Amino acid sequence: MIAKATEEEIQEIRTKSADALFEGTTHQFQPPTERVNELIDNALQKGCYYLVSRQENKLAGWVFVGPSADFFSKAEIGFIYELYILPEYRGQGLAKPLMQKAIDELSIKGYPEIRLSVHAGNFAQHVYRELGFVDKQISMSLQVVKRP
Repeated sequence: MIAKATEEEIQEIRTKSADALFEGTTHQFQPPTERVNELIDNALQKGCYYLVSRQENKLAGWVFVGPSADFFSKAEIGFIYELYILPEYRGQGLAKPLMQKAIDELSIKGYPEIRLSVHAGNFAQHVYRELGFVDKQISMSLQVVKRP
C-alpha cells in the first residue's frame, strides 16, 4: 500500500535518512543527523512530502516529492528528492510503484516537468530510465589536491 506518510512515519524516516543519503550518494557523503534534519525540515516547509510503501503495516520504503524550480528559467517543476527502499524489502518490486505514484501525484498537481538527481553508479538509475527519465544535465566533479 502506498500513501502519504503519517507524522509517526516521518519520524521513523528521519531515523533512517542518514543511511538513505549515504547509500544514495554511493557512500560518498555520510551526513550528520543535524544536517539530515535540516534538509528534511527545509523541504517540508516548502511543500514537499513523503509517500510511503507499507508491507504488513511496516514501513518498507519512501519517495520524497515536491516543488522545485529550474535553475535557469525559475520555472516551477516537480521534483523527486529521494527514493529509498529499506534493505529487508529490496528485490520485491517496491521502487517502481512508489516512483509511479510520485509521478502521478506531481502530474496531477500540474507540473510541466518532473526531475530528479541521481549519483553516478546509483543502482536506482535503471528504475528511473524504465519509467522514462532521461539524462538532462550531467554534473561533473574534480577532486583538487591541496598543495603545500
